[in-house]
Amino acid sequence: MPLVDTREMFKKAYDGGYAVGAFNVNNMEIVQGITEAAQEEHAPLILQVSKGARAYANHTYLVKLVEAAVIECPDIPIALHLDHGPDFETCKSCIDGGFTSVMIDASGKPFEENIEITKKVVEYAHDHGVVVEAELGTLAGIEDEVKVAAGEASYTRPEEVEEFVSRTGCDSLAIAIGTSHGAYKFKPGTKPQLRFDVLEEVSRRLPGFPIVLHGSSSVPQEYVEMINTYGGAMPGAIGVPEDQLRHAASLSVCKINIDSDLRLAMTGTIRKFFAEHPDKFDPREYLKPARANLKELVRHKLIDVLGCAGKA
Repeated sequence: MPLVDTREMFKKAYDGGYAVGAFNVNNMEIVQGITEAAQEEHAPLILQVSKGARAYANHTYLVKLVEAAVIECPDIPIALHLDHGPDFETCKSCIDGGFTSVMIDASGKPFEENIEITKKVVEYAHDHGVVVEAELGTLAGIEDEVKVAAGEASYTRPEEVEEFVSRTGCDSLAIAIGTSHGAYKFKPGTKPQLRFDVLEEVSRRLPGFPIVLHGSSSVPQEYVEMINTYGGAMPGAIGVPEDQLRHAASLSVCKINIDSDLRLAMTGTIRKFFAEHPDKFDPREYLKPARANLKELVRHKLIDVLGCAGKA
C-alpha cells in the first residue's frame, strides 16, 4: 500500500487502547530495523524525520528510503511524518515533498502566536491532504534543534486545549506531562512519574481526540551499561518507565515518539563490536549487528509497550 496519513491509525488506536510507535529515522539501517520489525509483527508505523535528520541525510534520500520500506513492507500502513517542524516554511517543504503528516512545534511561543502559526500550517496541509500535529506545553531536554532548559519547561494547561484545537483545526496534539527529550529525563535517585492527572483532564475535555507523547524513550539500561562498559560516559541516563508508557497508550495517547532508545542500541552495539574486533573496518560488519539489535528493541516496543502488534 502507498504511504498513508495517520487519521485511520489514530482512530483505531484510540478505540483499541493502544498507541502507534513513531520512530525517528536518519539512515538506511535504522529504517530497515524499524520496518522489518513492524512488518513481522503486523504493526502500523510512523517513520518520522526531524529538521536535523533532513540536514544530515537530505530530504530526498530519506523520502526514498521510506518509499523503499513501503515496497518491502506491503502489509502494514506507514506514515511519513515531520517531527518538530520549527516553522511554516519547513512544514511546507515537507508537505510539498511527499510527507503525509507534519508537526508544527510553536509551543515555545505565546498562546495566541502558537495558534496563529499552527492554523497557517493546518490550512496549507489540509489543502494538500496532509494531517497536522501541534504542541501545547513545553518539554525540557535536547533533541536536534529542540533545546529547552528544565526551568523553562511547562506542563500543558488542560483549560487551554479545547480552544487551541478548535481554533487551529489540528489533527492531533502533543502535550507535556513530564516526559522530556534526550537520554537524561529524570535525575538519579528520583522516582520517574508522569502527570496522568493532566492527561486524564485533557482527555476529558477532548473526547476521542488523539494525544501524542514526545520525549518518551525509556533509555534501556542494558544499552547504557554497554556504552559505558566499552568506552562511553553516560552516567545517570534515565528514561520513562515502560509501564507508564503502556498505561498512557491505554488512555487517549495514540502516538508515542521513540528516538533515544534506537540511538543507544546502535551506539552500544557498535562500541561493543569494535572493542571485540579492533581489526575490523567494514561498515557492513558493525552495522549489521547494530541493525539487528535495533530491530529487536523495536519489536519489544511494538508488543510490550505500545500494544500495537497485530493491529495493522
